[in-house]
Amino acid sequence: MIAARFLAGAAGLAICLGSVTIPEAHAAQSIRVLLAPDVQQLEVHTDQTIWVTDEHDQAWSYRPVLRIKVRGHALILNGKPVVSDRLTLRAGDHDLKLRLNGNGKRTAFHASDDKGALQISGLIQLIRRGKGLLLVNQVDLEEYVKGVVPAEVNSAWHLEMLKVQAVATRTYALYQHMLSSTRDYDVMAGIQDQVYRGRQGIDARVVEAVESTRGLVVTYQGAPIYAAFSSTAAGITEDAMIVWSKDLPYLKGVECPFDIESPYYQWKASLKIETLEKNLRQQGFAVGTISAITPLAYSRAGRVATIRIVHSSGELTLRGEDLRKAVGYTVVPSTQFAVKSVGQDIVFSGYGAGHAVGLCQWGAKELAELGYSFSSILSYYYPGTELRDASLTQAPPAPSAPPS
Repeated sequence: MIAARFLAGAAGLAICLGSVTIPEAHAAQSIRVLLAPDVQQLEVHTDQTIWVTDEHDQAWSYRPVLRIKVRGHALILNGKPVVSDRLTLRAGDHDLKLRLNGNGKRTAFHASDDKGALQISGLIQLIRRGKGLLLVNQVDLEEYVKGVVPAEVNSAWHLEMLKVQAVATRTYALYQHMLSSTRDYDVMAGIQDQVYRGRQGIDARVVEAVESTRGLVVTYQGAPIYAAFSSTAAGITEDAMIVWSKDLPYLKGVECPFDIESPYYQWKASLKIETLEKNLRQQGFAVGTISAITPLAYSRAGRVATIRIVHSSGELTLRGEDLRKAVGYTVVPSTQFAVKSVGQDIVFSGYGAGHAVGLCQWGAKELAELGYSFSSILSYYYPGTELRDASLTQAPPAPSAPPS
């Protein structure tokens, strides 16, 4: 019945969205991606000249390699000091290849050896922060999407699923861009936002998925949505209110019986009780010796909303997501778990992976393989939304608090 209701609604929406056309031209849009927050040493290579400008429009050129080190208040560029709090690096329309090292040890870069180098398009901004540098890639929005899609999903997946990921990625980036005017970047290049690896993994299928959806974003009341996604819901997706205390009408739980083929659908994990105690203390929780750990409340979708930890100094009540953070997101993949103590170990057994808010990637994969369009899939996981060209959107309302 669940699948039947979805399929009927999705089919109708697909017909409605079938008339959507993507304009050939869009307003120029770039995204600022934080590649690393505390760079001490960086090497840049390109086949052409590297142009460097500072905040006063002074310019220098280097070819083919530029080595940058932080030394006190100065930046050392190929052995020569430059006093600047902001540098911009570009190589015209050519890519830059980056190799960074934050621990002070020298990293050799050989033009003939690209192993370990990050290849990016656009330009680089180096911004002084404390004793290090923010490394920010300012890149065309569509090129950014191409760099995220193969890092978030397998590019061999069904083309409609790749389109789903492309639109969700573009939407999330534009949402953050519209709300980040006071920051030096829009998104981070890791799991805090969306995994981005520059040119790595881009193939013809990724390019087709991005180009065929160029400019399309998911909107609610004319504004890009907070297009949250995660790997495997393994049941009902979760309300954003439960996970992040954010009441977003398009991030309400929907049934997801489509992701049973996910390798993360069911899992089991264990860790030492003393390890949990140590991790909780590092997170700022004053805990003694743990004697019991018990789920206290569940969300409507059946995930652990709060958990009670009894220890020698009293009791501690945590949100399920806070426990995942303390234990490790890769150790406990989701909050849909049962827990028991076995000797000196705590054993978790559960289902799914990720916060389960919004789009379920493995569920979308299955729906694509069943023949449903990217627009239908997006409308199902983000209820009440519509697709719109990015150039026709307005800024979303500022959130009351960022996701934790």
